[in-house]
Amino acid sequence: MKRYLNILLLLLVVAFSSCSEQAHEHEGKEAAQKTTYTCPMHPQIVQNEPGTCPICGMDLVPVSQSGTDKGELMLSESQIALGNIKTKRVKFGDVNSNTILTGKLVLDETQTDVISSRAQGRVEKLYIKETGQTVQKGQPLYELYSEELLTLQREYLLALKQNQELGKENPRFASFLEAAKQKLLLFGLTEGQIRNLAKNGGLDARVTFVAPTSGVITDVAAAEGQYVAEGSVLYRIGKLGKIWVEAELYPQELNNVQAGDEVLVSVQGFTEDAVPAKVTFISPEYRQGSQVAILRAELPNKDDQYLPGMQANVTLPGKNGSELVLPNDAVIRDESGSHVWVQTCKNTFQARMVKIGDESTENVAILSGIRENDQVVTSGAYLLYSEFVLKKGADPMAGHNH
Repeated sequence: MKRYLNILLLLLVVAFSSCSEQAHEHEGKEAAQKTTYTCPMHPQIVQNEPGTCPICGMDLVPVSQSGTDKGELMLSESQIALGNIKTKRVKFGDVNSNTILTGKLVLDETQTDVISSRAQGRVEKLYIKETGQTVQKGQPLYELYSEELLTLQREYLLALKQNQELGKENPRFASFLEAAKQKLLLFGLTEGQIRNLAKNGGLDARVTFVAPTSGVITDVAAAEGQYVAEGSVLYRIGKLGKIWVEAELYPQELNNVQAGDEVLVSVQGFTEDAVPAKVTFISPEYRQGSQVAILRAELPNKDDQYLPGMQANVTLPGKNGSELVLPNDAVIRDESGSHVWVQTCKNTFQARMVKIGDESTENVAILSGIRENDQVVTSGAYLLYSEFVLKKGADPMAGHNH
């Protein structure tokens, strides 16, 4: 009897093991069947194995039929490229740190020189007749006919002759010569012109005047043949070693910047990074007939590459860095609340509920929901939202505790 009982027990153990193996196989097959592949553009295409869409040719992506409780979404490389999905590590900053103003480059008025006529006479020739042209120090600017200058030349030649003949016997003739030379210098003649006058002795009522400094001609105030008085303005020359950028500030932006702050300036037409500039002036009153104030910053101008009149963008600094800041386009807002997409691993993105704070035209402060250095989607967030709804048939934030 005992023998029959042992045989019966052995048969029961074998039968139970067989059923257990069949159950595990069934569970494995069932789990394998839970993952299907679909086309992002044509969700009606569903397959049990990877491949390409027969309609558009896009790679099929895996979809869990049972859904996911993490709000995650996986995309292929081609989907990421076509959807222009871009991410950025979130950092502490200020919502106003990217306030961008439209500005314009203007001449530094403290570096402007006025060229005026040193004597009364007639403008015989203008060597530069247009504004905007660059001029180098010592370059001819204009030719003036002046009887007064002719008289001064005669005085100098007379003093020179007297000093040559009588200077050894009477030293005061040397002082007369020096005084005559200083008069010519004060009237705008150069050392070289005076040496040529002493060497050749040729008198000429038409005298060529040269630029006393280098810069850009910003104003031509005379014309050939025009009679001018002593002190009449003929040219204005602006220097380009430093240049100003001026931008308009609206009332809500005035508190974000003050004199002495550093701003970033991007000049249109130049591809290099934004250049730092120091704010030197903010107008104490609004421009007449408007509600804008003028900000002025001093911009270094290496090699005179920037010219007056160029357009520029001025980025205002932030005042603190106590909040995580994201671009507005990175935050999805719906009836469930606000959320962002965080890249958790390669080609995988997870929706996370966030609490938002202050906002500007460009940025929004994130108070909770993500951490510093999280890789957050900044371009294509709405495409991810739509893709999730299309594939899962549910809001990525459904079931979250808002």
